[in-house]
Amino acid sequence: MLVEHDIADICVGMYIVEITVSKNKYRLAKPGMLENELVIEALKRKSVEKLIIDLSKSRVKSKYTEIVPSVPTAKVFKQAFNQEAAKAKSVFNDAKRIQHRLFMNAQKGIPLDLAPVEKIATESTEIIFNNPNALACVLNIRNKDEYLLEHSVAVSILMTMFAVYLKIDKDIINQLAIGAFLHDVGKIMVPDNILHKSDKLTDDEFYLMKSHASHSINIMRNTSGISQITLEVVSQHHEKLNGKGYPLGLKAEKISQYGRMISICDIFDALTSTRCYKAGRPQVKAFGILRALAANGELDKALVDNFIRCMGVYPVGSLVQLASNRLAIVESHNPKDPIRPNVRPFYHVSPKHFESSERIDLSAESPEKIVKGVHADDFDLDMKQIIEFLAQEG
Repeated sequence: MLVEHDIADICVGMYIVEITVSKNKYRLAKPGMLENELVIEALKRKSVEKLIIDLSKSRVKSKYTEIVPSVPTAKVFKQAFNQEAAKAKSVFNDAKRIQHRLFMNAQKGIPLDLAPVEKIATESTEIIFNNPNALACVLNIRNKDEYLLEHSVAVSILMTMFAVYLKIDKDIINQLAIGAFLHDVGKIMVPDNILHKSDKLTDDEFYLMKSHASHSINIMRNTSGISQITLEVVSQHHEKLNGKGYPLGLKAEKISQYGRMISICDIFDALTSTRCYKAGRPQVKAFGILRALAANGELDKALVDNFIRCMGVYPVGSLVQLASNRLAIVESHNPKDPIRPNVRPFYHVSPKHFESSERIDLSAESPEKIVKGVHADDFDLDMKQIIEFLAQEG
């Protein structure tokens, strides 16, 4: 039986499964028995407020044993995830509105107001520390006509997820998130006919497109309160280790870890995003392209490998085609078996129809297996439509 307890009600001999409420977003390293009062005091100092206790594994009885009904593990975590997902969607939409105001102000030469950017970066970071899968899912629900706005927000989220995975200091993570959020602000200075051109750019047009990086740097230098790390992220997002990037043509030894990270996140989102004139690539194919760019000396190979591990071979929220000719959404990873995630089928390819299905753990003994990663557009589907269907199914 799983029961949620207030921190004041826990005692030695209880088996902790998960921390559900913590003001400092403290997370449990792994489930385990409370062996002494020192551990409880440490949890209180970390501002832990509520925890999930497994009564069947506890050595002591809870005073709530008889009056609190059991809560299935899946239900507990699904409720928590749904709450985080709703918050994540709200933060994503707020970030788009802030991004729009920034672009308009930059175009008019009005100094950027960092306060709302810092606030949204902090909120995103907190969600990712709490439940990275929530924002990962939101990244897949995009509007193909709002690429410029959504790209910068998405890259900021990816950068934050990557930095959390690499265990970078939280204060630095916020600065990285701000830099990623602002990295393309200079694009507002590029003519619309070039910015939104669907055909290949001419040499002259590409020269103008590349100027956005210099515009972004200039805007940052004229913005009060920009940290050196944030400026570094903005200025290096198009640099390549082989020295063939822009705007400065920096070589490997001059490109920081943060500059290398933003390049990977920027390219990944550009590859996987659907725009009004082209479909996005499945995440698995994008990983292959990142590895090819690393082999070509453009990206940091070790960081590319870490980014793929961070996202998972099949990222949460991505779509896969199963051997049963069904499409499924990746709900969570199996850390010990990364190529066999937990998925939920929702659509039959032939004949084409949505269908209700139970979650499948592909790492367990199951006849199902992933054939390939796919994109919603491959089947004339829309991610919003898919998410709405799954939400209705519960």
